[in-house]
Amino acid sequence: MIGGLGRAYVVPFAGVSVTAKQDFFYIKPAADKPISVEWIEIAASGGTADAGDAQEELFDLRLIRLPATVTVGSGGTAPTPTPLNPNDAAAGLTSRVNDTTVATTSGTALTVHATAMNSRVPGVWLPAPEHRWLCANAQAIVFRLETTPADAILLSGTMIVRELI
Repeated sequence: MIGGLGRAYVVPFAGVSVTAKQDFFYIKPAADKPISVEWIEIAASGGTADAGDAQEELFDLRLIRLPATVTVGSGGTAPTPTPLNPNDAAAGLTSRVNDTTVATTSGTALTVHATAMNSRVPGVWLPAPEHRWLCANAQAIVFRLETTPADAILLSGTMIVRELI
């Protein structure tokens, strides 16, 4: 069982105006510290501007493993992962959120989970521990918005990732 091993970290973003396809989350493991993605949530935020039937949108989402020679995207930010246990050390992994230029790989990108969400309902990915995807040092993992929003929408999101040390 993977859950509970290693150190868990939270990588969030809040109230971001999303207008284009993007990597909601980009995680690159540190050397000798493979990672497991444990939980992802994306939800509309920011009041009533995107509420109601006329504003409803459907978004395609993908969890993608980038296997080799990864080039990080740009246009977003690099938040510091927060340990779930306040006594844990700082994360070794690299995290980015909301990159509108998406990450690329010299290898063949592997979609490990394809899903969708309705803008009126949070999108949650919570796999069973035995079904969590691992990512090793030379690789990266991204959670990508594959649909261009019809108009700007405020979204918030959180990823919990575990370093398996």
